[in-house]
Amino acid sequence: MNFNEAKARHAELVEEIRRHDHAYYVLAQPTISDRDYDRLYHELLDLEKQFPQLLTPDSPTQRVSGQPLKEFKQVQHLQPMLSLDNTYSQEDVRDFVNRVQKLLPDEKLEWIVEPKIDGLAINLRYEHGVFTCGSTRGDGTTGDDITANLRTIRSIPARLHSGIGVSPVALLEVRGEVYLTKMGFEKLNAERQAAGEEEFANPRNAAAGSLKQLDPRNVAKRPLDIVVYGLGQVEGEPQQPQQHDQMLAWLKALGFKTPDRTWHCRSADELLAAIEALDQVRRKFAYETDGAVIKLNSFAQREIAGFTSKAPRWSIAYKYAAEQAETRLNGITVQVGRTGALTPVAELEPVFLTGSTISRATLHNEDYIREKDIRIGDTVKIEKAGEVIPAVVDVVLARRTGKEVAFRFPTQCPECGSRISRAPGIDEGDEGVVWRCLNPDCPAQVRGRLEHWCARGAMDIEGGGEVLVRQLVQTGLVSDVAGLYALTLSDVAGLERMGEKSARNFLDGVAASKQRDLWRLLFGLGILHVGAGVAKALGRGFATLDDVFAASVDQLTDCEDIGEVIAQSVVQWHGDPRNRQLIERLRKGGLNFKSALYQPKAKAGPLAGKIFVLTGTLPTLKREEATAKIEAAGGKVSSSVSKKTDYVVAGAEAGSKLDKAQKLGVKIIDERELLRLCGA
Repeated sequence: MNFNEAKARHAELVEEIRRHDHAYYVLAQPTISDRDYDRLYHELLDLEKQFPQLLTPDSPTQRVSGQPLKEFKQVQHLQPMLSLDNTYSQEDVRDFVNRVQKLLPDEKLEWIVEPKIDGLAINLRYEHGVFTCGSTRGDGTTGDDITANLRTIRSIPARLHSGIGVSPVALLEVRGEVYLTKMGFEKLNAERQAAGEEEFANPRNAAAGSLKQLDPRNVAKRPLDIVVYGLGQVEGEPQQPQQHDQMLAWLKALGFKTPDRTWHCRSADELLAAIEALDQVRRKFAYETDGAVIKLNSFAQREIAGFTSKAPRWSIAYKYAAEQAETRLNGITVQVGRTGALTPVAELEPVFLTGSTISRATLHNEDYIREKDIRIGDTVKIEKAGEVIPAVVDVVLARRTGKEVAFRFPTQCPECGSRISRAPGIDEGDEGVVWRCLNPDCPAQVRGRLEHWCARGAMDIEGGGEVLVRQLVQTGLVSDVAGLYALTLSDVAGLERMGEKSARNFLDGVAASKQRDLWRLLFGLGILHVGAGVAKALGRGFATLDDVFAASVDQLTDCEDIGEVIAQSVVQWHGDPRNRQLIERLRKGGLNFKSALYQPKAKAGPLAGKIFVLTGTLPTLKREEATAKIEAAGGKVSSSVSKKTDYVVAGAEAGSKLDKAQKLGVKIIDERELLRLCGA
C-alpha cells in the first residue's frame, strides 16, 4: 500500500470508528460487534505505525496513549465558569421566579428544567471542530488542564460532527459534568477492595480523583462519562442558538451527549411539577443526581437578568431532600475554628449514608443541642446537609431508655482554656448563638488560619494541610501566616514524617505563593465576608493591597459587588494593629501586593463609559491587545451584544454577535476605526 492509498484508507477508518464510538458511547445504540470494532481499530493502529505522518491528535487511537504528566498546567477559561445558587424550598423557587420577573417586567418567561448531575464540572474547547483543550472549573476563571485525561472519555468527541444544518465553528467552549456511572462505581470499588486499596466514598469523589490522575492510561481504565449542558465562548457561528433548548439540540447534533430528560415550563407551578417529575425518574439515570437545575430558556433574557459576582441571576439549583439514617450518639466533642467559633461535633456509631460511612456530624451550636434535647447515648437521625456535610437533625425519642446523659457546653475554650463569649454580630447570621474563644493566639485558631491560607482556593500551597500545620504550630515554628515565609529547610525537614524531599516540596510551594495574585492573598487573610468573589471584586477595583486598606468605606462600596457590610469589615480588619503588623511582615516576606485584575476607572479618556464587543479575527490586533487598548482609553469590553453596547468591532469570520448587532442597530466598526477612536 502506497502513502496515498494509506491516507485514503486511514480517513475511512477514522470516520467509521468515530461513527461507531458515537453510536455506542453517546446514543447507547451499538451498530457493530466488539470483535468487528477491534478489527477496525487494530487496522488503524497498524496503518499509523506504518505511516506515522498519518497520526493526528484527534485520531481514535490517541484516546489512551497519552504519556504521564509531571503536573497539571493552568488554563484560563475564555468565559468564566460560575457556580449556581441553591435552594431546598419550593417557596424559594417561587420567589426566584418573581425576582427574575421583576428584572424582566412585562416579558413572558420560559424555563428549562434539567437534572443536576453530581459530578465534576469541566470546560471543553474546540477549534475548527477539533478538541484542543479541556479543563476543570478551578476558581471559575482558571482551571487545571486535564486535556489528556478527558481524551480517554469516548463520549467526548475528538472531532465534532458536520453535515446538513450543522458544522463546526471557529471556536467553541462547552460546559458539562464528568461523572462515574453507578454501575462503574460499584465495579471500581469491588476491584479496589479485592486489591486491598481504600474504596472511594461516592461516585463524585471517584470521578474527581480519576481526572486528577497524572497518567492518562490509568484514567482510561475508569468508566467515566459526560453530559454537556452549556456554552462558554462561541466564535464563527452565524446561526448561534438563541435559546437553551435550541442549544441542547445543536450540541447533540455536533456529537455531544446532552441531559437524558428536560422539561419546558412557563410558570412557577409548572417548574415545581417538573421538579417532582424529575425526582420520580432520576434514580433510573446511569449517574447520581442531587437536584434540578432551573434556567431561563431565552439567552436574550439571560443577558438582561445578568449575574452576581458568583452566580447567574437567571438560574438556580433546587436540591432534593437529603437521605437520612439512624445511629447512636456516642459522645460530643467541641472543635475550635479559625474565627474562634466553638462547634459541637457528634461522635457517632459509624453508619452508611448517601455513598459514604459517617462517624462524625455537626451539632451546629449549644442552642441547637438544647432545642432538640440531644443527649449522649441517644439514637439520632442524621443527614448530609446539601448532601455534603453530615448533620444531626433529630432525636428518635421512642428509642430513649433513660440512661442518656445531657451534654454540658464548656465554659472556657477547650483548646487553650481562654475565656469564651457569645457576643452577637461577629459572623453573618451569628445573632449571638455561637460561643467564641477570645484569644487570637489560640492554637486552634492559628491552625485554622494557616490551613485556610494554604488552601487551594487561597494561596494554593501544596502540603500545607492539617497534619503539617498542626506540627508547625505545636513546635512553635509558625504562629501566623507570615511565619511560613521565614521557615528553613532544616525547620521543616526536622518535623515528624517530613523527609528532606517533602520539606523541599512544601517550601517550594511557599516560595511560589509569593507571586499569587492579590485576590488570593485577600481571600487567604480570612477577612470576615471576604470570600473569593469579593476578593476578586476588590482586585478589580484597586491596584494594590495598600490601596485597598487606604480606602474608606465609601470608596470601597464604589466597587462593583462591594456593599457596606463588606466595606466596614475590611476597614475594621485593617484597623486592628495586629493585622497591620501582619501585613508589614508579609511585605518583608516578598509577597505580591499587586492586582492583575485591576481595571482602572478611566474617567478621562476618549472611550470613557463606552461598551465594546469584539467578534471575529482582527487584521493585526490580538483580542487581548484590542481589549487593552479599549480599557486604556476608558472603555469597557463585554462578551455579548445588548442594547447597552455602543460598538461592535468586527473582524474576519464574525458570527452571531455581528448579526445581533445589526438587528439591534448597534454601530459596527473595524480595527482601523477602533484605533482611531482610541487615539492610536
